[in-house]
Amino acid sequence: MVIQRDDVRIDVLAQGSGPLVVLLPSLGRGVADFDPIAERLAGAGYRVLRPQPRGIGRSGGPMTGIDLHDYAADVAAVIEHENNGAAFVAGHAFGNRVARMLATDRPELVRAVALIAANIGKAPSSPEVRAAIRASADASLPEAERLAALQFAFFAPGNDPRAWLTGWYPDVLSAQRAAGDRTSREEDFAAGTAPILYLQPSHDPLAHVEDAKAYRELFGDRVMVVVIERASHAVVAEQPHAVSAALIAYAGTLWAGTET
Repeated sequence: MVIQRDDVRIDVLAQGSGPLVVLLPSLGRGVADFDPIAERLAGAGYRVLRPQPRGIGRSGGPMTGIDLHDYAADVAAVIEHENNGAAFVAGHAFGNRVARMLATDRPELVRAVALIAANIGKAPSSPEVRAAIRASADASLPEAERLAALQFAFFAPGNDPRAWLTGWYPDVLSAQRAAGDRTSREEDFAAGTAPILYLQPSHDPLAHVEDAKAYRELFGDRVMVVVIERASHAVVAEQPHAVSAALIAYAGTLWAGTET
């Protein structure tokens, strides 16, 4: 389905029925990364929505002069259109910043957030990591160079990075990075006052285990940290079963006593 919000079109993949779960993809990538996770969530009794970012599929709208508030407003429009109550919003990598901004701007629409490979720090990633991300998405580079970049930035030792040779949208990546840089990290840092499931990969050069622990210490019982073993920043591709299991278990606590 496609939802219209002013001059923005939002292409939404929808499946299942039950309490609402919204999945937001990582920088420069689309919601297909969540295919196996969405299937498991729907099978567990949840209504799963996956809004494509602007510039992917049938989604479109201004790509310059925007910030994370604009991306969060796109997701808010999807939740409001569904009219199924507040959602459990899970964001992978860049998507976690959108989820946190949504919880800050529109708390009435967010039952809880899941931060997946969150890079929660208040400073942008290092130039080396940013260069590796750009190389990962650049189909004009030799495959060997791209695989080395993917392995460095996204995949844990022993995990095959070939799955992410495809699925990149460089123009979307550039627009999202600019929007993220335009938005102070303090604005979305706390995710408002929403409960937080923090899914932390065990080997991630962008999002560190110690950062997850520090976030838990800062916000206390509002944050639950789960470490996903044998995974890096591409955790949704590396360990979809573990990510699905953690999301389903946590969602069950949000709607305890509700038929799912």
